[in-house]
Amino acid sequence: MKTIGLTGGIGSGKTTVATMFSELGVPIYIADIEAKKLTNTSEAIKSELTEILGEKAYNKNGLNRKYVADQIFNNEQLLKKVNQIIHPRVAEHFKEWAQQQTGIYCIEEAAILFENGGYKNCDYTILVTAPKQLRIDRILKRDDTTETEIQSRMDNQWPDEKKKALADFTIENIDMEMTRAQVKEIHEYLLKTAQ
Repeated sequence: MKTIGLTGGIGSGKTTVATMFSELGVPIYIADIEAKKLTNTSEAIKSELTEILGEKAYNKNGLNRKYVADQIFNNEQLLKKVNQIIHPRVAEHFKEWAQQQTGIYCIEEAAILFENGGYKNCDYTILVTAPKQLRIDRILKRDDTTETEIQSRMDNQWPDEKKKALADFTIENIDMEMTRAQVKEIHEYLLKTAQ
């Protein structure tokens, strides 16, 4: 089975695009969701994160997301350490998951697919883009956050131009019907070539 990496900057709509592929019967692995599950179920991850972030990294509900985000978003070294703990385990979990899927291809949706080198393990990559202000507006509607926090998160991701150079396909996600048409076109192409 072929592995297709799906990525895009925060607010680009990569989860919406993943849902569209899912509706076409494609198995979807959402790395952020699985990473969240693993940070709460893996004793090794809990232990390592607590070691570098302190006891406040976890509370009675599991990972203390707000505390962790406050610690890592303006500390590149700490962010790198956290990623080195979580990403290899998510990659391993994805491999195990992919082996259990049926079909011609599956999709791994990951926010930093290019930044962490994960794209090298994919047969094809799809980049989802949208204009910056539209992305900011979407996040403000979706999350309890500020424009400054959004900008800080955007600054931690590569710009679209850098990602486009590595992507096999780019979907510009502005109009839902046009996005759906692009998904269908890529899906048909992959069905023909990914066998």
